Amino acid sequence: MGYTEWRNFTAVIEKATSACELSGHAIADHFVNVNKTIRMPKGAEKEVPDFMLTRMLVTLIAQNGDSKKQEIAFAQTYFAIQTRRAELIEQRLLEAERISARKKLSTTEKELSQVIYEQTGGNEDFALIRSKGDQALFSKSTQAIKAQWKVPDNRALADFAPYHYFESQRLRY
Repeated sequence: MGYTEWRNFTAVIEKATSACELSGHAIADHFVNVNKTIRMPKGAEKEVPDFMLTRMLVTLIAQNGDSKKQEIAFAQTYFAIQTRRAELIEQRLLEAERISARKKLSTTEKELSQVIYEQTGGNEDFALIRSKGDQALFSKSTQAIKAQWKVPDNRALADFAPYHYFESQRLRY
């Protein structure tokens, strides 16, 4: 990481392990003291302290390191980019889940609409049933939820709903 003296680097490691511990993570899960053998002049060997670190602790070391050092600046940038990539992947996965759940809800609603039509001879009651369900689940009318989520009047509430909405809808039907 660009530190020329081990004691300066261990100070950064101590800050990182402190941050790890204060955030509620067990240091032993991310940091292990080990020894390694180095060769000395004239063929002698010496045991020196070393550490094994997890990715999380390396990230904390980079965050707590001297950003004037090229290696630390590189590590900080690397972890910032990787964090953003992970956020984007998570966002895409959630959106894919939402779309999948929306398709399932649409299929279920078509089936329900067909049953209502077969039983009553019309679909006028479908909107009333849906609105009563929204009222029961969210303690708000469909229109109030649409206003809260800024859904245009001509669009379905489910087109703008977060993923957890579909879970409650699935349970309702």
